[in-house]
Formats: sequence, structure tokens, C-alpha cells
Amino acid sequence: MARPGLATRLYQGEANINIVGRRKTWFAIAIAIVVISLGSILIRGFELGIEFAGGTEFTVPATSNSQTLTQEQAGDAVAKAVHSVDPDAQIGAAQQVGTGADSFFRVRTPALSTAETEEAKTALVADLGVPADQISDNQVSAAWGGAVTEKAVLGLVVFLVLVCAYLIIRFEYRMAIAALASLLLDLVLTAGVYSLVGFEVTPSTVIGFLTIMGYSLYDVVVVFDKVQENTRGLTAGTSRTYAEATNLAVNQTLMRSLNTGLVALLPVGGLLFIGAGLFGAGTLKDLGLVLFVGMGFGVISSILFAAPVLSALKDREPKIKAHNARVLARRASRSDDVAPRAERTRPANATDSDEVPAFAGTTPRPGARPVAKRNTTNRGGGAGNRPGKRR
Repeated sequence: MARPGLATRLYQGEANINIVGRRKTWFAIAIAIVVISLGSILIRGFELGIEFAGGTEFTVPATSNSQTLTQEQAGDAVAKAVHSVDPDAQIGAAQQVGTGADSFFRVRTPALSTAETEEAKTALVADLGVPADQISDNQVSAAWGGAVTEKAVLGLVVFLVLVCAYLIIRFEYRMAIAALASLLLDLVLTAGVYSLVGFEVTPSTVIGFLTIMGYSLYDVVVVFDKVQENTRGLTAGTSRTYAEATNLAVNQTLMRSLNTGLVALLPVGGLLFIGAGLFGAGTLKDLGLVLFVGMGFGVISSILFAAPVLSALKDREPKIKAHNARVLARRASRSDDVAPRAERTRPANATDSDEVPAFAGTTPRPGARPVAKRNTTNRGGGAGNRPGKRR
């Protein structure tokens, strides 16, 4: 018979991967990554886009009058023009939008006055030798970004309240705490990666953060539903502790979580690496990065963090604590009873050189028939051995 696959063995508990039992290791790794992420956020901060920081945005065509500009040339040209009116201005990197003849570059600068903008635009036209109508500018106020942030925070609070209410009604409050802890870990790690990489925070980034919250909780709810199924009536028996039943649930949903995560990450990876990297669609990288990192961390945290947190919380419950103690006590008594019979029946003064005949003192199996002694007389032979007639 062919050996069952890994998914089948995980579901049946035959290929048991000890995930919950190593929860201290996962907690230590999570704490270390959170410290790194928070350190980057506090020290480096975020690269706020023009929608949040405010400023002026210049749009330069990539191709004009048979002249093709590179991303670096467009950024240098705008920087030179803006520095002619504001030498201390910090110029952002040029972002290419579109491909081919219709592509153009966006370069963001600090907020300039109307007179400074026109002067910089005139210098840019003279430097690149392009018509003035092909170069545009856009003034963005930081108040718009503040309004977006306020709406996003309000949506986040409402979302968390509704999720907590659902998880408490559907499961219990400990599962709600574990799910929210996993979600917050996912958000902090994603924000830390965003800070370390230095991508601009745009409205697309905010949309991505709101999206990964739902995805992260989706996988956690799937795992917790299986945990609830495995732990229903658990305290009535003494076969598994709560941590072991939780670990079995994680194993049973492991392949499903990995397959679902892989299917979700493939199009997002295409959006990030192909759309933004290969085709130069800079507007896609903000959304692609936050989705890719957030979904990846969401799958990992639902497996390695949410279930261990739930197990740690439940192990503090008096009923579960007493049940775990009964299970461990029964196992300890079983281990004491499985000593080899030869060791239990061996005389106290016996030595290793004493030999015991094979099968000596073996107890017959119940229902076994006794073996009759073999007749040593010659049954085949002489006339004296045959029963004679009475004379």
C-alpha cells in the first residue's frame, strides 16, 4: 500500500509537527522582530507621500521631441530647477508611470509658492527643451492626507470592535485576544518593513493595510474553528492536553493555510515584482508591497503565533490546568507500569552472567491447549510392541 501524503498524515496526527509546544521560541522571535520594527519606525520613520506631507508634484514626459529621458535624468532635471529657487529643498525620487510613448515621470518636492513653482517650471522647460504645456505641476495640501488618516483610524477602530464582538460570540474572549494579538503583530511587522525599505506612504498604502487586516483574521478564524472542534469535550477524557489538541488543529489546517497563502501571494507578487519592477509602474509598488508583506506575515502569524497565544491563555484557566495535570499524571503512571517483565521478576541476587533458559516460566496464553508428552517407545516396530491376543 502506498504511503499517504503529507497532508493526510498531518490531518491524522501521524506527521505531528510540534508548533504549539515551541511557543516560547516563537514568542521570543516575535518580540525580537517587533523591537526591530518599532526601532525603525521611531528612528527612521516613514517616507510620507505628497498626499500626507503636502508639497508640489512636477510631471515630466519620458519622450518628447525625439528625446527619451531616463528616470535618473528626469529626477536630476527637476532637482536642478527647484534648487534654483529653493536650495534647501528635498527632492524625492522620480517615479515612472506607464510605458512607451505615453509614459511620464512624477517628481515630488516640498511645497512651493505659486511664483516659485512657475520659476522652477520655466527653468525645467529651458533645461529639457520641451514645450511648456508638456510639463505640469500639482499643489497638494497636507490637510488632505490628515483627513485620510483620520478616516482610516476610525475605520480601524470600528473594524476591531466588530471583529472582537464576532469572535467572542462565535468562540470566546480568549480566542478574540489571541486573534487581535496576531493581527497587531502582522500590522507592526508590515509597518516595520515599510519603514526599513523606505517606500512612500500613500493612500494605496492605507488601503493595503485595511485589506491585510481582513486577510489575517480570515486564516486565524479557520485555525480557531478547528481548535474548537478538537477541544470540544476535551476535559471529559485524559488522552490529550489542551496544547496538544491545539497543535493537532494547527497541523490539520497547516496545508490549507499554506496553499491558500500561496495562491493569494502569487497575484500580489506579480503586482509587486512584475508590475512595479519590470514595467516600472511606480504607483503599484506601494499597494503591492504592503499586500505581499502583510499577507505573508498573516499566514505565518496565524500558524506560529495565534495558536500558541491561545494555548498559553487557556493553560491559565483552572479547569484546563486541572485537566492537563490529570493527563500528565496518567501518562506518568503508565510509564511506571511498562517496565519489562524480566526486570520485575528477576531475583534480587541475580547477575548479568546468569542465564535463563528460553521460554522458562512462560505463562501459556489463555485458551491454549496443553502439549502432550511425546511417547518415547517404538511405535513402529516389533511384535512385542503390538497388542497380542489373549492366550
